[in-house]
Amino acid sequence: MTLESRELGLRLHAAAAIAREAGRIALRRFGDRKSFTVGFKGPQDFLTEVDGEVERFVGGRLHGLFPGDGFIGEEGEGRAAQPDAPTWVVDPIDGTANFARGAPHFCVSIALVGAGRVGDWQALAGALYDPARDELFTASRGGGAFLDGEAIHVSGADDLRSAAIEVGWNARSGAERYLGLLGRVVAAGAAPMRSASGALALAYVACGRSDAFIEHHINAWDCLAGNVLVREAGGFVSDFLAHDGLHKGNALLACAPALRDSLSGMAALEGVNL
Repeated sequence: MTLESRELGLRLHAAAAIAREAGRIALRRFGDRKSFTVGFKGPQDFLTEVDGEVERFVGGRLHGLFPGDGFIGEEGEGRAAQPDAPTWVVDPIDGTANFARGAPHFCVSIALVGAGRVGDWQALAGALYDPARDELFTASRGGGAFLDGEAIHVSGADDLRSAAIEVGWNARSGAERYLGLLGRVVAAGAAPMRSASGALALAYVACGRSDAFIEHHINAWDCLAGNVLVREAGGFVSDFLAHDGLHKGNALLACAPALRDSLSGMAALEGVNL
């Protein structure tokens, strides 16, 4: 399902405003680290009560405005898409490890997926707000990508030897696969990066601050808003929603278009649909 342009624009405007509000809540809590505790969902998988607080705020705002829409939140505010209505996919704090450690590199990510079933979903829009830098990234299908209202574009990088590539890491894929990929990136002459926020990594590809993002497995709430940003900024994004990536996650490659062929061969990511 695709929304009429007016309806899509209305939802994107709402998502951007809500992302700003939610980001300010997160930033206030970040400024007083004694106001929250830090726990773990798994190895290196940080969790704070601020994640749940922000997600409930975002979910409440969206439900109030669009009560018929579905909602998938990282912290458990619903886990299924609505087949007959658009669905919101939300990461209340992407970069929780940074947030918990006191590093100001995290964001609120809100994506909108059109109604459909497995194999039919399309990411239609995304709003991503970095409260520490007061930067708002927005994009909608066919409408371009923007940073604080100014159009953005991916870099013109065409040589891995001058490219900066963010290599995402997660415990699910294991050390051997990650180190193998990292080694291939370095051997190709590229500069590897890791910022611990997949959403911001994709936003940085979209605005040309880096040239590519690769990860063996990433969840929908971490990347869908960023995927729309990269695609609308003129970049290449692999088909993340294939094979029920919405609920199960998937491998991901997003990059400047001239790097697609060299990176797709080097990455060797199972599940990536090019």
